[in-house]
Amino acid sequence: MNCHYQIVHCLLFLSSNILDGTVFREPILMKNIPRLVPGWKKPIIIGRHAHADQYKNKSFVINEPGKFEICFTPNSGKTHRRLVYDFQGPGVALGMYNTHQSIEYFAMTCFQYALQHRMPLYMSTKNTILKKYDGMFKDTFQKLYDEKFKSKFEDACIWYEHRLIDDMVAQALKSEGGFIWACKNYDGDVQSDIIAQGYGSLGLMTSVLVCPDGETTVSEAAHGTVTRHYRAYQRGEKTSTNPIASIFAWSRGLMAR
Repeated sequence: MNCHYQIVHCLLFLSSNILDGTVFREPILMKNIPRLVPGWKKPIIIGRHAHADQYKNKSFVINEPGKFEICFTPNSGKTHRRLVYDFQGPGVALGMYNTHQSIEYFAMTCFQYALQHRMPLYMSTKNTILKKYDGMFKDTFQKLYDEKFKSKFEDACIWYEHRLIDDMVAQALKSEGGFIWACKNYDGDVQSDIIAQGYGSLGLMTSVLVCPDGETTVSEAAHGTVTRHYRAYQRGEKTSTNPIASIFAWSRGLMAR
């Protein structure tokens, strides 16, 4: 991996985790660009929780039999342990986390963004499997919606709904678009690229990090540094990269100012 790509990638990754914001990715619609999903008449905006989960994980390879446990030691008392798996041979293990405050910021930002754009909001998780982990995302969104946003959404003739992510993927494909899709960090990473390609190209997608303070924003081209093109440039080959996303990154920055 080249030094240029490492530096840019690390800066974007670190800024999103430090600022604890939500990355909103919206397709740039053009009449003369054919869509791979022709039924998408309106934009689908991905709201990606840009904090922790797999992106702040600790993982390791297991080379012998043994017990893999999760341990939490509170400042005030007794250590809590949970057996994850009793390995009988080699394998691999991973631990990750998120915080209630960050999830609450994520929910607040998504609800405010939906109101600003007057678009319905969907939140997707796999809470049937990750009952505690994804359950906190689901419960936090629902509580905040019921307490602070339900009446505002009804006045704007929009709605909020939680769906399982597999159901949401199917619903998105057969819909005509026109909604905001709130995703956990990894889900948003994957689904935003699928959505971008469905509308025509990853080069036709805006990417704006919106922070909990409502003022700090970071705008970038959704396609990143286009490593494949940079590799070709290093070999002395001619390259051509679609500049539209970069133009929109600057325009979104100017709008924020």
